[in-house]
Amino acid sequence: MTSSSYANLLSTSPFHKVAHKLPSYSLPLQALCLRRSTRPFSNKTSAVPKAAIATELYTSYICPYAQRVWIARNSKEKIKLVPIDLEDRPSWYKEKVYPPNKVPSLEHDNEVRGESLDLMKYIDSSFEGPALYPNDPAMREFAEELLSYSDTFNRAVLFSLKGESLNEISLAVNYLETALSKFSDGPFFLGQFSLVDIAYAPFVERFHPLLLEVKNYDITTGRPTLRSWIENVNKIEAYKQTKRDPQELVAVLKKRFSIK
Repeated sequence: MTSSSYANLLSTSPFHKVAHKLPSYSLPLQALCLRRSTRPFSNKTSAVPKAAIATELYTSYICPYAQRVWIARNSKEKIKLVPIDLEDRPSWYKEKVYPPNKVPSLEHDNEVRGESLDLMKYIDSSFEGPALYPNDPAMREFAEELLSYSDTFNRAVLFSLKGESLNEISLAVNYLETALSKFSDGPFFLGQFSLVDIAYAPFVERFHPLLLEVKNYDITTGRPTLRSWIENVNKIEAYKQTKRDPQELVAVLKKRFSIK
């Protein structure tokens, strides 16, 4: 199947139509990692009183957005991790490092950058290690389409959690199943492990057990390609190093969204 025909398939799919009808749920979506800024941010750090500007990734071990960048970092040359407690953020972080006071952020080359998808791409292009983003223009276009739908996927899950119907999450997960069928040279979205897999892995890690417990809904039932994707992502060492206990993640999300 060509890229154009596949794009047409996705654009005419039921999920593509329903995606624009989903409530924004902007606060709950951001609440997955408390609040996060809505656009990229770059801040010169010349005022930071350090003898030498280090390369440091400010992160949270429980935040899925920060986990994305952590996985990308693990796939490249190692960058120092600086964990931030989101419930008790140190004043120096906002004052001297990253004024939006969110994670993740990356301090590199005298600048501090934010936003998880932007940071994933920046790390891939700026640090030594295996390439995580394709060079082929058609493949890059498909990758960007998948990346742009990641927030829509998250909203669909939250929308389903808030109501009785599972229609939205079924459509969203069907979209992933269809997208995973495009390339046959590997079990991942672009065939080989890439930034697209990194973008979705932390959220599937959380939503899979959460939906099982709260809705008795297994996102892999009837979706063998998605099941295979989850199995193979769990073999990636860069991801395995970031995983949390599923019950811990479920408990955090249930508390955050007041789910019983």
